[in-house]
Amino acid sequence: MKRLALAVLVLSVAGRLASPADAPVTVKGYVLDSACAFTKALDKPISRECAIACGKAGSPLVILAEDGTLYWPIADTTPSSGQNSKLLPFAGQKVTASGKVFDRGGSKAMVIEKIAAQK
Repeated sequence: MKRLALAVLVLSVAGRLASPADAPVTVKGYVLDSACAFTKALDKPISRECAIACGKAGSPLVILAEDGTLYWPIADTTPSSGQNSKLLPFAGQKVTASGKVFDRGGSKAMVIEKIAAQK
């Protein structure tokens, strides 16, 4: 009985740490600098040039969804790698991105499978 209870507890905790959605999730929002998203509480980028400059300087670019949720682009490879090169062409623009979403401790991360500028 103790083993069963322990197994249930372990599976419950493991499920809360990082659980990808079963199907790809689609997100619409702006690509902007993560620091500006937090320190300036922006609803959209100040400008395309600003977002590009911050991304090239090494600040992680994020997707700020229409509902205000921030999605941190991540790689699902080991070793992992930054995703700014994938996002720089879209910096400061509104995009539609889809991929696996992970949720942990109130933060959301996305392994981007597709990304395109919105018209």
